[in-house]
Amino acid sequence: MYVEWSPPPALAGRLACLWRRVSEDDHPQLVVPDGCVDLIWGPSGAFVAGPDTGPMFSRMAPGDMFTGIRFRPGAVGEVFGVPLPELRDQRVPLPELDALPPLDAAADAPDPMPVLLAAVADRLRRTSPADPAAPAVAASLGRGSSVREVAWQLGLSERQLHRRSVSSFGYAPKTLQRIVRFQRALRLARRGMPLADVAATAGYTDQAHLSHDVKRLSGVTLRRLVG
Repeated sequence: MYVEWSPPPALAGRLACLWRRVSEDDHPQLVVPDGCVDLIWGPSGAFVAGPDTGPMFSRMAPGDMFTGIRFRPGAVGEVFGVPLPELRDQRVPLPELDALPPLDAAADAPDPMPVLLAAVADRLRRTSPADPAAPAVAASLGRGSSVREVAWQLGLSERQLHRRSVSSFGYAPKTLQRIVRFQRALRLARRGMPLADVAATAGYTDQAHLSHDVKRLSGVTLRRLVG
C-alpha cells in the first residue's frame, strides 16, 4: 500500500510530497528516476535516496513500513550537507552525512513523520535557499526545449547551465532532460494516451526512441510500468 499527501504550506516550495509505503509482500520494489531526492525512515532508520539516473530496487519484507519526505526537483539545496553528485544513485544512511541531527526519536514515535518534518524544517531555515533557476530549468526541459535553448532563455552559457544543473539536480542537463521527459511520458501513458501519441507529445523522435529511453531509465517497458 502506498499513499502520499501534501507537505505543510510553509514547506511546499521545497517539498513535493510526504509519503508512506507498507509492504504487502517480499517482492523488490522498482524505483525509477524522477529528479527528486527523498529522506526516508525505514526499518533500519533514516537514509537519503537519490537522485537516481537509472532503475533501483528496494527489497521490503511483508509489513515493512517506509515513511518519506520527497524534495522537489532541484530544491534540496544544502539540506544534506554534501554536493548532490555524491548522493547520485546512492542510498546513504543519514548518520553518515552529519547534516541533520540524529532522528532516534522517530524509532519510538507512533508516526515518524513529525520527527522527520521538524528536522527538515529546521535545516531549511539554517541553510541557503536552493537555486531559484532550478524549477525553470526542469520546466523548460520538460516542455521539450533543448539544453542550448534553456541556457539562452536564462541568460546563461551552456557551461554555466551545466554547473548549476549538476549542483541543483546531481547530474548534467542532458540527463535531467531525459528524466523529466520520461516522467512526462509516464504521466501521459497512465492517463490512457496511445503510446505513439505519448512519444509525440512528450518530445521523443518516435515511438522507438520512447521505448529505448524508458528501458534505459527503468529497466522495463512503458506498458509494464503503467500496468
